[in-house]
Amino acid sequence: MIGLDEALGLIAEQLGRTPPLGAERVSLWTARARVLAEDVHSPVDLPSADYSAMDGYALCASDLDASAGMTLPLLGHAQTGHPTLPLSPGVCVRIFTGAHIPPGADSVVMQENTTRDGDRVTFLKAPRPGENIRRKGEDVTRGAQILARGTRLFPHQLGLLASAERTEVVVTRRPRVTIVCTGDELRPFGSTFFGGQLAESNSIALCGLCQDAGAEVLVSPLVKDDLSSISQAIEQAWADADLVLTVGGVSVGDHDLVRPAVERVGGEIIFHKVAIKPGKPVLFARRGKQLLLGLPGNPASAMVVFSLLGVPLVRGLAADGRPQPRARTARLTHDYEHKPGRRSFYRALVVGDEVTVLSNQASGATTSMAWANALLEMSEHTVSYASGERVPVWAFVDL
Repeated sequence: MIGLDEALGLIAEQLGRTPPLGAERVSLWTARARVLAEDVHSPVDLPSADYSAMDGYALCASDLDASAGMTLPLLGHAQTGHPTLPLSPGVCVRIFTGAHIPPGADSVVMQENTTRDGDRVTFLKAPRPGENIRRKGEDVTRGAQILARGTRLFPHQLGLLASAERTEVVVTRRPRVTIVCTGDELRPFGSTFFGGQLAESNSIALCGLCQDAGAEVLVSPLVKDDLSSISQAIEQAWADADLVLTVGGVSVGDHDLVRPAVERVGGEIIFHKVAIKPGKPVLFARRGKQLLLGLPGNPASAMVVFSLLGVPLVRGLAADGRPQPRARTARLTHDYEHKPGRRSFYRALVVGDEVTVLSNQASGATTSMAWANALLEMSEHTVSYASGERVPVWAFVDL
């Protein structure tokens, strides 16, 4: 059995041995959550011209002199989205936020620092040259890199790309993931119930987590606890998938057949069992350029293990420059103890800067997974946390 950090290190090592998935050009409209496969340089200056940062009056600062007078005649308007005419000496123009600075003007006085009487404006203070002006190229100069290869694109990055006149980007192909759920006790959720069976819920939860991590997902039909059937399902999944996720059958019981099935179809076991709670019985394997992550069958265990190991694995396949989600800290609302020995992750609710551990931590509890929005982490050496202590949490929104 290995520790979580060692497991993550082995995953990173195997990703380094895995050929790139290739790239494709997509529209900005469909690029959300995709990973850049190119460095992006701006073909334009941002801003593209000098413009006003305030509503007010554009003028040449040297035209104002406290001893000679602080009043100038008003001559016209500079409006956002419209051409601006050159500014004559000794006059000012009304200007609005975002409007281009007229040639001949070197400053903008915001309207709160003025009084106006008809077509004459009195300035309450003299501006400095450059005041309230956003300069051409102030954010980015033409040709400068604005985003690096390996950046995952979210709305803020897409907005920057649109500002830089990009309509398409080159991104890594989405990793293809196939989910294989095993177990005689399972039936498709919503199907006719027979005694002793459980509605299978892992596939839809894991499908969503995979998609959030950037993958294309296929869910295989449920597989019985039979070595031949599981071997065949894994073989078929590996024919098309970059990553196979098996669910259930990874412990050491008589019906835990995923490991022998992986070995039967030529898979190499990288590790089996990780010292975490929940989720100790986890398997990682590869065959050629394809990978397999075997998750425990209990729903909470499956989702926690995927959050810790599957998310960085899928992101790494997509060449994400930051595949590992980052922990935050929050202030614990109560004392909490656990049995040391394994690095543990407890379903919790973060509200503002405070975190509360939920009461039901059973491995099969889908309720506490649904009601939680984070995992509270306790190391294998920690015995307890005290109320008010700042503790590490993994927010689901960061996964």
